[in-house]
Amino acid sequence: MIWTLGIVALLALGGWLAFQYAVARNGPAVIDTIDRLAGTERKVALVERAVIGDAPAQKLAVYRSQETEGTLPVILFVHGGSWRAGDPDDYGFVARALAPEGFVVVLAGYRLHPDALYPDMLEDTAGAIAWTKANIARHGGDPAHIVLAGHSAGAYNVVMTALDRQWLGREGLGSGDIAGVIGLAGPYDFYPFDSDSTKASFGEAPRPEETQPITYARADAPPLLLMTGEQDTTVKPRNTRALAQAVGAEGGPVATRFYPETDHSDILLALASPWRHNRRVLDPVVEFARDPDAFIRTSVPVQGETR
Repeated sequence: MIWTLGIVALLALGGWLAFQYAVARNGPAVIDTIDRLAGTERKVALVERAVIGDAPAQKLAVYRSQETEGTLPVILFVHGGSWRAGDPDDYGFVARALAPEGFVVVLAGYRLHPDALYPDMLEDTAGAIAWTKANIARHGGDPAHIVLAGHSAGAYNVVMTALDRQWLGREGLGSGDIAGVIGLAGPYDFYPFDSDSTKASFGEAPRPEETQPITYARADAPPLLLMTGEQDTTVKPRNTRALAQAVGAEGGPVATRFYPETDHSDILLALASPWRHNRRVLDPVVEFARDPDAFIRTSVPVQGETR
């Protein structure tokens, strides 16, 4: 009996180590597979793939629930990966989490290091927004209600694109074309650059302060929902607090959500099955995306600590 229990324990340990190894190599793809296997049938369909540039990473995919009708608000989600990794094809779990809540979901990619440097990721994010604005109506999406969302580097992309007017402006768009922005564990105030990834993607910028979202805090920003885990050691929570305080000080619309026992990956994992049965992350994302202005009006003030 003891030997049997020992063998079971070793097999369980081996399975866990294999899981950890797979997550380290491509966490989102593993999460997506688990979501497919563990989730109940969500009846979410991939309705279009599109390319928005010559590079393979310049692509997007559109998803919609097969059980919804009529014109729906849109969520455009941009993946993380330190601006050097990631593929929207690995984030189907985000679409399966959000589309059944009554959204058309666009998963957008962007050029990655070493093939791309700042500001390529912002040009591509703005391009994805412009494509969505021009094309989403044919899939029942409302081009007047586009909410941007992203995790980690993707949160930087969407927040920076929304705050620094030039990127949307180059596409003939403006802040009024964005209903709101959701940042999950995003870096918004990370100069001077002190990590390999930030040095690689931003180190050659001639005016590095201009690469920072906090530089563009303004009263007329689109509504922002900034969410992070207090145990995040990859992108420290001070990024969220600093940007929220800067936007709030200008009189801009911003709300925050902090999760005490959550790290950098956990906040994304909360959107996948079986973890999303606890809707602590999903519910505020959905509520905000449906009506960003109402969400901001009813939110508690931004926390003051900036650690």
